[in-house]
Amino acid sequence: MANWKLLGLAGLAGVAAVGAVAARRGRSWEEPSPDELRARLHERLREADGADPPA
Repeated sequence: MANWKLLGLAGLAGVAAVGAVAARRGRSWEEPSPDELRARLHERLREADGADPPA
C-alpha cells in the first residue's frame, strides 16, 4: 500500500512541475502593444479586401 502512496505523491509532484514550467513559459510571452495590434488588423483587412469571397 505504501508503494501506491509514493507513486501518487510522485505523480502530484510531476503535475506541479509541469504546471510551473507552463506558467513560466506563458509569462515570458509578451503581448503586442495596441498600436501593433491595430497595424496587424489593418494589414489583415487590406489582405481580405483583395481576396476572392468564399463560394
